[in-house]
Amino acid sequence: MPTAVQVTKTGGPEVLEPAEVDVAGPGAGELLVDVAAAGVNYIDTYQRQGIYPMELPFVLGLEGAGTVVEAGDGTGFAPGDRVAWQGSIGSYAARKLVPASVAVRVPEGVSLETAAATMLQGITAHYLVASTFEVKPGHDVLVHAAAGGVGLLLVQLAKARGARVIGTVSTEEKEKLAREAGADEVIRYDRDDFAKLTRELTGGEGVDVVYDGVGKDTVDGSLASLKVRGLLALFGASSGPVPPLDPQRLNAGGSLYLTRPTSVHYTRTREEIDWRSKELFDAILAGELTVRIGGKYPLADARRAHEDLQARRTTGKLLLIP
Repeated sequence: MPTAVQVTKTGGPEVLEPAEVDVAGPGAGELLVDVAAAGVNYIDTYQRQGIYPMELPFVLGLEGAGTVVEAGDGTGFAPGDRVAWQGSIGSYAARKLVPASVAVRVPEGVSLETAAATMLQGITAHYLVASTFEVKPGHDVLVHAAAGGVGLLLVQLAKARGARVIGTVSTEEKEKLAREAGADEVIRYDRDDFAKLTRELTGGEGVDVVYDGVGKDTVDGSLASLKVRGLLALFGASSGPVPPLDPQRLNAGGSLYLTRPTSVHYTRTREEIDWRSKELFDAILAGELTVRIGGKYPLADARRAHEDLQARRTTGKLLLIP
C-alpha cells in the first residue's frame, strides 16, 4: 500500500503518484501522527498544476486529522491524542509530521473524519463570516457554489448570524442541499442571470457581501450583485483565475470593496486558530453545524478525487482515507 501521494511534476490529475515515503521521528515542536483522513481542497489542485509554485517533489494536502504516535519536546501533546490541522503540507499520507503550532485537539463526540473535513474549509467559512465581512442580523449575503464544501458551511454560519442567505448552484440536487443547509433563496446560475435575480430579491438594492469561490465565471455578476459600498470576498477560483480588473469598476459599481483573502492571514496566531476551531467544533457538538462529507476515496485514488472535484461532480467535502 502507498504511504503518500507525491507530485514529481506539475500538471493534471494524472501527475498524482502513489509512493512510498519515509517519515522521520518528530523534532522539537513536532507531532508524528497516524493520519485517519486527509481533506481534498481546491488549493491542492492549484499546487498540483503549478499555479501556486511548490518545490518538487512534494506530498500534497494541507489538512487532516489523526492520532499522535509520538510527540516532540515542547508540544503540549502526548501519544494517543486526537488532533486535526490545516495549513501543513504533506497531508496526503498515512503518517505525517505535524507542527504542534497548527494542531488542535479534536473533542470527544467529533469523529476524526469530521474533524479532517472541517479544518480548512471550516476555518475559511469562519473567517469569511466573522472577520473578512462580519455578518450580522439583517445582512443580505450571496454565496456562490452553495452546495460545495465551503458553500454549505458558509450558508449555515451566515444563517446562524442572522443573515438572509441567497445561494447559487448548478443542479437540482445541489439546490436541495443548499436549501437544507438554510439558504433562504437559491438561484440556478447554470440557467439564470444570478445578478439580475439577486437585485430583484433585494428590491433593487443588492447584497451586502458576496462570497465567491468560483472566480472567472462569476466575478462580473458578483460585482453587479452588490449594494453601494458592498464587499466582494473572492476567496477562490474554481472556474479559473480572475483577469486583471480596473479599479474604476469598483467606483462605478457603488464604491465597492474587493478583497482576496486567504487562510494563512486569518490564522496568524495560536489564539486565532483556537478561536476559530473551537467555535466550529462547539457548533458541531451542539448540532448547529453539519459538515457534509460528499465522498471518501482510498489514498491511492487521489487522482479520481481531483478529477471529480474539478469536474464539479461533488458536493460537500472530499476525504482521502489511508
